[in-house]
Amino acid sequence: MKVLLDTHCVLWMISEPERLGKKAQKLLDNPETELFLSSASIFEIAVKHSLGKLSLPAKPEHYLPPKLDRMSVRELAVSAAHAYRVSELPWHHRDPFDRLIIAQSLAEGMAIVTADEQIFRYKSPHIDARR
Repeated sequence: MKVLLDTHCVLWMISEPERLGKKAQKLLDNPETELFLSSASIFEIAVKHSLGKLSLPAKPEHYLPPKLDRMSVRELAVSAAHAYRVSELPWHHRDPFDRLIIAQSLAEGMAIVTADEQIFRYKSPHIDARR
């Protein structure tokens, strides 16, 4: 199974794994689960870090890659098809990062692992990270 991690979920996996529910943790720890992180999430982390809204022990470009490698999380680049797909989404969610992640999930047929209840309103498959 391929899953797309919401930004907060990858941060939980790195620094607060206890926030993940038992079912989500079991899925994420399963070697048959392919984990992906959108480059939009990497952009979001970099923006929040530069604004002082996200504290990290090092710059994102130094901190994230070894953590993602250790967890076997692969990057999902944003394509033009993903960007265009955003225009088809209803406006349940206003956050541009999340809208792009939802569009990627739909385009790639991946479930989003998230605790964001606004994302649950979309027709994209999702996994509640709190369960």
